[in-house]
Formats: sequence, C-alpha cells, structure tokens
Amino acid sequence: MATSDTSPLDRYLTVPELAALLRIKERKVYDLASSGAVPCSKVTGKLLFPEAAVHKWLAQGQSGGSGPDAPRPAVFLGSHDPLLEWALRQSECGIATFFDGSQDGLDRFAAREGVAAALHVFDASRSDWNVPVVEDRFAAEPVVLLGFATRQRGLVVQPNLAAQIRALADLAGRRFTPRQDGAGTRTLFEHLLQEAGVADDAIRLRPVARNEADAVLDVAEGHADATFGLQALAHRHKLAFVPLIEERFDLLVSRRAYFEPPMQRFAAFLRCGDFAAQAAAMPGYSVSEAGCVRLNA
Repeated sequence: MATSDTSPLDRYLTVPELAALLRIKERKVYDLASSGAVPCSKVTGKLLFPEAAVHKWLAQGQSGGSGPDAPRPAVFLGSHDPLLEWALRQSECGIATFFDGSQDGLDRFAAREGVAAALHVFDASRSDWNVPVVEDRFAAEPVVLLGFATRQRGLVVQPNLAAQIRALADLAGRRFTPRQDGAGTRTLFEHLLQEAGVADDAIRLRPVARNEADAVLDVAEGHADATFGLQALAHRHKLAFVPLIEERFDLLVSRRAYFEPPMQRFAAFLRCGDFAAQAAAMPGYSVSEAGCVRLNA
C-alpha cells in the first residue's frame, strides 16, 4: 500500500490485502480480477486495486463496470419454516415474508424481489443440500449461503393409522396432502418415492398445501391420512411421525442486504438464548450451525 502521506483516493491494495479485506483466498482475488468483477489495474505485471473504488464497489454491490446494485425490497422469500417464521417475527427485524417454496424463492431472488430466500433443495447427483443449486445459479453474484437448521422430515400420520403407515409403500390407496410443484418438500418426496419404487399414482392426492403448516393441518383435521412433513409440526398437532430423512435448511442472502440493519438484527437474534430455547422446544431441529457461512459466492 502507498505511504501514509498519500491521499486515500490514491491508495492501492495488493492481492493479499484485498483477500484479507474480502476474507477470501488469494486465488479467488485473481478470479475476480480476470473476470472484471472487481476494479483493478495491472502495473508492471502486478495487480493493484484502487482502494476507493473497491470500497465503493462493496458499498454499492457493483460488478465491475456494470453499475450499482440497486437495493432489494426487505422481503424473505423461499420455503416456509415455522422456526424461521417465528425468528423473523420475534427478532423485530421488520423483514416481510413471502414463502411459496424453494424454487419460487430462487426465481424471485434472482429477479431481485427479496433480500433472502430459504431453501431445502437436495441434489441427488452430488448428495448435497442447497450448495449445488446456489453455485449453479449465483456463482458470479454477491450472495452468501448461511446455515439455519437441520430438520427431521418424514410421514406425518393420523394417530389411529400409526400402525398401518410405517413406510412410503404404505401410502398406496391412502389420502395424502402434497405440496406444490417447485417446493423443496415436493421434489424431495418424489425423489424418495422413486428410490422406494412407489408409483405416485397409487396415492390418493388431496388438494395442494402451499406451506408446511397447512399440509400438517390437513392431516390434523382428518381430511388426509398423511403428508410429508416436519417432526416439529407433527408433535404440535399430536400426530404420529415416521422419520425418513434429515434435511438442511439454509438461507440464501444478498451480501449487501446482510450488512443492512434489518438482516443484522435478524442475524444477531440467531445467536441469542431465546432462539436456542425455541429450537430446543421444537422436536427434530438442530440449530448448531445457525448463521454459519456454508458458501460465499
């Protein structure tokens, strides 16, 4: 960096200094420079980054010379989760919600309709949750994938049918409440059905439920024999539960929005005792990695 008597507007960062500022590896800095994503100059074969331009790029969410990253509306998109919904409300962060499934959340997030999207998207080819789809769709975007919780998911069943519905094959001929196309729950359920060799047309499908709570409520009210839902909601409604899989539920967040007061207030709430106590009271949840970075795109 230039000497201390140089104007801040004239200072340049080296590759190691920019890597330290962005908390990324030096190799990633070279990738950003070669793609034009970060303002830089090359002098006698050495990459230098004008400090003022770098800070403006960070503050405005710029991508090279493509112009400023306009603010997103303070809306949380994606998949519904009862603990997330509670935490957003309890933290008083002021972020609104529009939960209509993981795929809808990804599409709306890409269209800049919200600051974050909640996801539980399983990639069977890579045996991983959420990271592959974010890498595929947002590799060049200023986003971060934060852990939120792991959740126990399985068959939520009417208590009087608990002895009769113990596996996916037992759903044949039963009334079942599905989720909408594009919901992570729907995609995962269809994957598990295929693995188990169960034909989906053997199940008597009820009308679609557009969130986790409504799907379980359909069973609790006796309209359906079963649904593919969360252990915590089965427990809340005193329904039987057959565990099938533990899934990762993560949060895709705009990096710029993350540093704004609403998201900072929410992130701080994830570290407090009230959040941990609420999660502990909801069977099937683990929040040991809540707020941890899973991917820094």
